Amino acid sequence: MADALRLESVSKAFGGLQVIENLDFTVATGSRTALIGPNGAGKTTVFNLLTKFLIPTSGSILFNGHDITHEKPAQVARRGIVR
Repeated sequence: MADALRLESVSKAFGGLQVIENLDFTVATGSRTALIGPNGAGKTTVFNLLTKFLIPTSGSILFNGHDITHEKPAQVARRGIVR
């Protein structure tokens, strides 16, 4: 089964604070996936990266085989990624 979403070595830092470091995960087409963790684990940051309200410090985000790492929020919304 193909991957609908793939994050490859995604990191996000705010100044000297490393919030996400080398995050790798895939979501297969047609599957359901949950992102869980304690407060402060970076869940909201991941969603902000996926919806392009934040740009990763490093790494790449692919959606249906397209690199959306540097796309604008409106562009990924047209692809179907919305909050």
